Order: sequence, then structure tokens, then C-alpha cells
Amino acid sequence: MVPLTSSVVPDDVFELKGSFASSANLKMILSSADILASDSTFVYGSYMDGAALYPYGDGTYAFINNLEADYSIARIRMNSNLEPMEGDYIVNSTATAFTAMCSGSSVTVEEHGFGPLYLSGGEWGGNAKGVYKVNPFRAVENRVEAERLPAMGEWSTENAVVIGKDAYPSQTVVFMGDDDSNNTYPQAHFGMYVGSRGDLYGGKLYVLRGKNPVESAPGAGGQLFEMGMAEDIEYDVEWVEVTERTLAELNQEAIDSSAIGFQRIEDIDWRKGSAQANREVYFNATGRIRGDNPDLNLRGTGFGRVYKLELNPDNPTGDAKLTVVVDGDLEGGKGDGMHSPDNILVTENYAYIQEDPNGYASLNADISGFAKLWQLDLNTGAFVEVMECNQTVAAGLGLGTTTDMWEITGLIDVTDVIGASEPTFMGGAQVHGWNFSTTPETAVRADGLKFVDPTAIDESSATLEGSFLFKVTGLPR
Repeated sequence: MVPLTSSVVPDDVFELKGSFASSANLKMILSSADILASDSTFVYGSYMDGAALYPYGDGTYAFINNLEADYSIARIRMNSNLEPMEGDYIVNSTATAFTAMCSGSSVTVEEHGFGPLYLSGGEWGGNAKGVYKVNPFRAVENRVEAERLPAMGEWSTENAVVIGKDAYPSQTVVFMGDDDSNNTYPQAHFGMYVGSRGDLYGGKLYVLRGKNPVESAPGAGGQLFEMGMAEDIEYDVEWVEVTERTLAELNQEAIDSSAIGFQRIEDIDWRKGSAQANREVYFNATGRIRGDNPDLNLRGTGFGRVYKLELNPDNPTGDAKLTVVVDGDLEGGKGDGMHSPDNILVTENYAYIQEDPNGYASLNADISGFAKLWQLDLNTGAFVEVMECNQTVAAGLGLGTTTDMWEITGLIDVTDVIGASEPTFMGGAQVHGWNFSTTPETAVRADGLKFVDPTAIDESSATLEGSFLFKVTGLPR
């Protein structure tokens, strides 16, 4: 098979910042406008999001990628240089009942003690929300079917993430992010599933509750809603078992249990390294601002937050510690200027936070430019900008506009998977504004095809918007 060695989209649609401009390197791998020489019928669809990489065992790799707006999951074969050769869709919009596939996570024998599997969060759109379980090597003929995991409950699921096998030797622990966006009270809850090793069906489900589950002024210590907790203060939290599994009933049970109400929980990841590190979980609350309800931000974050959850060393359901490590609402704080944190990648020493601008940038003068990638040093707390989308350059090429904000997303660390000698990451962008309605001259491939693959979704239901996929080397782990 002939690999795609260069994209029609130039690398400078992204800009590495500060010291990363010289220490790291970004290369475009694939865009929706690219045509694979060995598989010209494959079309890279709309709203790339969650991703994972698995070895085939023959020197090539299966890159699994959610296409959120196509309600589908793609599999792209990559060579050892992470150059795409062929692609297909292994879950399509029929299988998901037109439910958006948002973030995703890998499960492997090496990291989790079982697998390989791919977990995907069904978040919005159709009526099949929840956690999806996918065999990354499944036959393409099965794309019209998909399995949800009822034991993990129905949430507006951004992602489901299994933490490392060393965290608890005999148990599998999975965390779910609930992207609920209630406009009156924050009703996103942080869920945890605990089963025996490799059991995704017979375990128990819990929600996170503060030890002080009362409403308070922002920063005053109440934990009924997230804004009662202030940055860099460690709070005691606990787990409450829930028995409901369907969407509305589970949400109400969490409310009745006084679980912490967050504003739109997005992605989750766990710290790599030792057993203790594996019990350190990070997640983003992306936030919400409503002019018709200013009191909403007395309870839920507006510009977004990054949380650290330190699990009990002996029992995943034991008492734990929760800390706001980055607060986008704290004026003058380290997170002032960050907004709408969505996806997160955690390595041994760093968390990489990816923005999905929610349209609130004009409300904070310290927010500038386009969507950014941030780095949080887990040891020192230092918070720095790594990269920014360069929509000015892109718009000059007809690749979208400067007013429709892109989302940086899907960043994964593939260093160990491919045996790379330098840190290697893959990630992408949802190129909002680069679609057939807004930029019809450029939102087509050279062969005339629009940005939709009919094996994923019918054109009549498609967004017809482009996605980018890139490789970054040289970022510290």
C-alpha cells in the first residue's frame, strides 16, 4: 500500500508557542481534503474527536478515531511513520442511532490487564447515550451494530476511561464524564464503575459526593456545586452507590444523593507511572455562561476548570481527595486566559489540556486568539501555552474562517505504542467553518467528493465539515 506522505493542508495552520517552537515539531498527517492513493474511496469525516492507536503486529497500526458529527468511528491503517494508507468505518451512524461519538480511550493488556478494546462516549444527538465498547479489529461488515455497556449507566457521556491495572491489582475501575449542560443548576456528575479485573458488566456504579454537600458562596467550601471549591485547596470527597442506569433516572438519583454538580464534565485521563500515579485522575469541566441566568456561575464554572482526583490507596470506593488545579474563572490566576477546556491527556509528568471555545472569549479580556493547547506540570503546577490554531493562515487558504472557532482534540501519546525514540503524540482539530455551506469552493476533495463517507453516514444527514489530524514530536512526557 502507498502511504500518504504529505497532506494538502500545510503544517502552519497550527503554531507552536514559546520554547515549544524550537523544541517540538508538528506535521500534518491527514485532512478531509486528502485522498489516499491506496484507498481513494475513504473520506475522513466531520468533527474528529477521541482516538487510540493499536499495533496490528505487522509493523502497521490501527488508528481508531471518533467522527463526532458523523456519529461514527473510523479505523485508519498507519505505517511506522504514522502515515495513513487505508481507512474504513467500523461503527456507523446506524449503529449509534445518530448518537455523537465524542472522546474515546484505549484498553490494552499492557496497561489495563485485558483488551484490546476501545471505549467511546455517546454524548448527544440520538437516544443511545452511554458507553460504547468496540473491538478495534472488528470486521467492517459489522459497522451497523454497536454494543453499549449498561452497567456503566447512561450519561451525556463525553468519555469512559479505565485507569491503569496497577492502581488496584484485582479490580477494573472506569470513570465516566457527564457533559450535562443544564441552564439552571449544574447537573453534570462524575461517575465511577468498579468491577473485578476485566469485568465491564457485573460491577457497581457510583457518583462523587463532597464530604460537605451543601451550597455555599464561591470558594467558601460547600460541595453541592463545584464553585464552592477554590483552586489549590484539597477537599475530602466520597463515593455513593447508585442503582439507576437510564439517563433521566440516573441523573435524578445523583441529584438526590447530593453528588457534586459540575458544569459540563468533559474528558478524563489518569497519570501514568507507579501504582500511586495510576490512582491520580484528572478531568475537565468545560463550563457554561448564560446571560439570562447570572446565578448559574455561582454554582458552576463559566470559563472552565481542571480537577485532580486522588483515589483511596486501598479501595477505589474509599474516601478520596479532590483539588481544582486550574481555575479559568479565577481572575489573575494561572488559568486566567484559558477557557473551555475539553479533552485532556495525562502522561507521567504533564497534563495537556485542549480547548473547545464555547463562545465566551469576549467576556474575559485575558482570552486572546484561537483554540489553544496548554501544558500543566503535575509536579510544579506551572501552566503554559503549547500551541494555538492559526486560523488566520488557514482562512487565507480558504480553510474555514476566522470567526468559527476550531476545537483542538483527540491528543494521545503514542510513544510507547510505536516504540519511538522521542516523545510522539497524535491529535487533531475540528475545523469549524470549513464546510460545504460556508466554504463550498474548498470543502471538497480534488476528486469532487464532499467531506462525507457514505459508509459512515448518508450525505443528507452529514455536516460536510473538515477535520485535521497531526503528529507532534518533542513534547515532554
